Amino acid sequence: MTPEPNPRILLAPMEGVIDHTMRELLTQLGAVDRCVTEFVRVSQELLPPRVFHRICPELASGGRTSSGVPVYLQILGGDANLVAENSARAAELGAPGIDLNFGCPAKTVNRSDGGSIILREPERVHRIVTATRQALPPTVPLSVKIRLGFDSSDRFLDIVSGIDAARPSELVIHARTRADGYRPPAYWEHIALARSKTQLPLVANGEIWGVGDAKLAREKSGTRDLMLGRGVLCRPDLPRLVRAFDSGEEIDALTWDEIRAYLLQYLAITLKTYDARYAVNPIKQWLGYLRHYYPQAAAMFVVIKRILDPEQLRIAIAGHEDPGQKAA
Repeated sequence: MTPEPNPRILLAPMEGVIDHTMRELLTQLGAVDRCVTEFVRVSQELLPPRVFHRICPELASGGRTSSGVPVYLQILGGDANLVAENSARAAELGAPGIDLNFGCPAKTVNRSDGGSIILREPERVHRIVTATRQALPPTVPLSVKIRLGFDSSDRFLDIVSGIDAARPSELVIHARTRADGYRPPAYWEHIALARSKTQLPLVANGEIWGVGDAKLAREKSGTRDLMLGRGVLCRPDLPRLVRAFDSGEEIDALTWDEIRAYLLQYLAITLKTYDARYAVNPIKQWLGYLRHYYPQAAAMFVVIKRILDPEQLRIAIAGHEDPGQKAA
């Protein structure tokens, strides 16, 4: 009997948040099996290579982070031929896989005929996936990311059926409609319904903040593979904690002092990429997520929110004390 493969943990694409610098840091922490880039929007032409390299600098390193984690390049657009042509170019440039974005809920993106608005037309989703699969070499995986629908989930199974007929490699499902946005709950049980229309590998996404959520998402969705987004930004060790749960191990969660060390490491990573004037901004943005799990992050943000100089920021982070420990 063939043993069941280990559950996969994928890092979600988050526009303006999980860029190559955050991918670099989070994959160093371990237990992430794959990343997906922010989207490359295609609307009028075959894009030049520099656009793909800007979104996915990992192309220069075999399409992997320094930790060896593969990075799929995500394409967003409503024209089947353009999406297919640009996906093929990304593959030619060395992307280890392509991901098609039918999930982005942003109004500006939807108004430009991209993201979740295309879910209103399951037939068009099918055409785009079919054209892309045919344009890619058979050896290049194609994943598709969707929501349950646009205004409702009424056509969810039609969407799944059309994608199945196009034969991508897998289907990632954010278990909410575009109308739901990011409001809880996530309707993981809808993912289980997709099994009536496809045998493609399914990946559950949405509202997974801890190990308990991961366990419940798997039970309700009927799939073991997960994609983590905001939860991993709030708890950078969430993939490791989920992986430890899967193997029956017990590991300690990251302490605030360990998080501070990662903040300093992240600052060093951003300084290698961004102008010093802007390298502090990703740190402040990350603290906005971290404070949902680490109250010390909120206190640190108050201290550093007006700092613009990277060296001053480094000193402030390194010297910041836990207010609770200080009071004790």
